[in-house]
Amino acid sequence: MSYFNKMKGGGQSPPQVGLTEVLWSWLGSFLGLAAVSLIHYKILDETGLMMIIGSFGASAVLIYGAIRSPLAQPRNLLGGHILSAIIGVTAFQWLGGEPWLAAAVAVSTAIAVMHLTKTLHPPGGATALIAVIGGESVHNLGYLYVLVPTALGAMVMLVVALMVNNISKNRRYPEFWF
Repeated sequence: MSYFNKMKGGGQSPPQVGLTEVLWSWLGSFLGLAAVSLIHYKILDETGLMMIIGSFGASAVLIYGAIRSPLAQPRNLLGGHILSAIIGVTAFQWLGGEPWLAAAVAVSTAIAVMHLTKTLHPPGGATALIAVIGGESVHNLGYLYVLVPTALGAMVMLVVALMVNNISKNRRYPEFWF
């Protein structure tokens, strides 16, 4: 197959999900992000710490809306975010004087490490990037960024996913832990 012919695609689009699935996804996402946001704004906001980062929005899509995806499983959610946060902070500390380079190294290295550790979680790439471009409030956290907001926020979202995704008899989460 020629290079450009591969870009045509070849499969069919996935089937549309039913309204019940949409509602469960909405409820899980709402509760998960509400819990993380509530902790941020009611408990941590005055401490200089943060609890919510943009990549959690993409994680919500996976762990509440695509619960059977290998990318949405607990190992991937936690491992992908935590490893990527470590890599992002390290890239900023070593290469922060050249933010364009630190950003590229952080995301690319995070992808490679997630592949090697079987923790691929696409929002992890954003977690690594946020560590580089997140501004002074993120940079001041240093490696604390790995624990709060990253690990703690992902764990709160996971607990909500475990509770909400298993209420319906037609949904099961997770598919696997390790």
